[in-house]
Amino acid sequence: MLNVHELKAQDLHGLSPGALTEIAEQMLQRIDEQSRHIAAQAQDIKFRDAKLERITFELARLKAWKFAAKTEAMNAEQRQLFEETLADDEASLEAQLEALQAQAGAQPDAVPQEPRRRPKRQALPEHLVRVEHQHEPKDTTCPSPDCGQPMVRVGEDVSERLDIVPAQFFVHRHIRGKWACRCCELLVQEPVAPQIIDSGMPAAGLMAHTLVSRFVDHLPYYRQEQINARSGVHTPRSTLAAWSGRGGAALQPLFDAQREFVLGAQVLHADETPVNMLDPGAGKTRRAYVWAYARSGFDALPGVAYDFCVGRGAKYPMAFLQGWSGTLVRDEFKGYESVLKPDGRTAAGCLAHARRKFDELIKVNQSPVATQALQRIAWLYRIEREARDLTEEERLAMRQARSKPLWEELHVWLRLERTHVPEGSAIAGAIDYSLNAWTALTANLNDGMVQVDNNHIENLMRPWAMGRKAWLFAGSELAGQRAAVVMSLVQSAKLNGHDPWAYLKDVLTRLPTHMNSRIEELLPHRWQPMG
Repeated sequence: MLNVHELKAQDLHGLSPGALTEIAEQMLQRIDEQSRHIAAQAQDIKFRDAKLERITFELARLKAWKFAAKTEAMNAEQRQLFEETLADDEASLEAQLEALQAQAGAQPDAVPQEPRRRPKRQALPEHLVRVEHQHEPKDTTCPSPDCGQPMVRVGEDVSERLDIVPAQFFVHRHIRGKWACRCCELLVQEPVAPQIIDSGMPAAGLMAHTLVSRFVDHLPYYRQEQINARSGVHTPRSTLAAWSGRGGAALQPLFDAQREFVLGAQVLHADETPVNMLDPGAGKTRRAYVWAYARSGFDALPGVAYDFCVGRGAKYPMAFLQGWSGTLVRDEFKGYESVLKPDGRTAAGCLAHARRKFDELIKVNQSPVATQALQRIAWLYRIEREARDLTEEERLAMRQARSKPLWEELHVWLRLERTHVPEGSAIAGAIDYSLNAWTALTANLNDGMVQVDNNHIENLMRPWAMGRKAWLFAGSELAGQRAAVVMSLVQSAKLNGHDPWAYLKDVLTRLPTHMNSRIEELLPHRWQPMG
């Protein structure tokens, strides 16, 4: 059989008609195969281009959502979920796009893509342990055939990748030697160092880890048990709960000092949130409340204290704030009226709550009055952002010079618009909310330490909102109070820039031998780790 691939032009001379027919059939067959191959390639390219176009479109749409999404369109939890999902989707699409573009680069007719801009990556923290890996050529002689001389090291490129080793358990083995005098029959031995749990298994670091996992990372005890079991360590949930109970009890004196520190501020924020509590007698859960009290967001020494209560009545904040005087930033919950009756207490309102009333109307029917109200409120917030880092005196001076005229203009405008809207309408209710609370809303014009809203304490309430989704309910009133003790300290530690685990580990190590008269040294705003 003739091989058309090896034939040359001169070989065709003198061939028989049959041989020429055979060559023509082979050539036609080869052309047909090439045509099918080209058609298949064209189909693959078309499919790839369509996929590229679809992924590029999806990526562009995600970025449009990312930059066009308005914060008032969703609450904080929805926004957090949206941002996390968006990051996952964006990374997935970009990986697919890079893979397709790499394939396109291998094709001669691929359309060159514009290089993607990457955000500048933040430097990895200096305190992290560095494990160095040296990469040098096996042969450092010049590879040029005419040279072969030894090469000289002229520099290096350094790149860093972040890695992690999952939590590793280890054992502190304390060996206390016994020394005896045979003459005097006397035995000398170092005493056992005091611990939160004497003769117990957990060291301070493990107790701190259990508390942080529960009250910072919101992991129920049964999940902690499963996580520990992966390392071959058996810690039943009842044991973990017992450790937390002992740890919470040990931290009670520190919480009492933290409460006094928080109540030492002239400006306090207050808020409350519901938490379900197990009611074994009724065989169901009942509603309890966590009340939060925090020093001003402008305070140089921040701090927060939580109070777990079985109800929402005014008697609970009245009991907690007994003996305190100053300015209380709160919402318009009626229970605060009794709290503010004692002399020396002043009410400050929340502009965010007033704004929310108008924002809700915009979402429903695009009220022009509500839209203008939001614009006027935005002007006030713009000034607040500029005044954020000023001193108390400078902030008050800026408010008097720039914010006060806007507040006065807003007040006149609200009263005028109130006469134009129907009685009993939703917009009338939104306007009345602001007008009825006007004295409290403008308290910030008289005190540079007063914030214009109560967002500071609402942000400090979020850990409880996240926690109740994880552990669903408090097991008892005592358990709720213990949670309030731990949460007060770890959230205050975070406010002061401390790692909650490092703080609790150090505090639980020192508490058994620390003098009660110096307990304030262990408060988050004064804490210094042992050298």
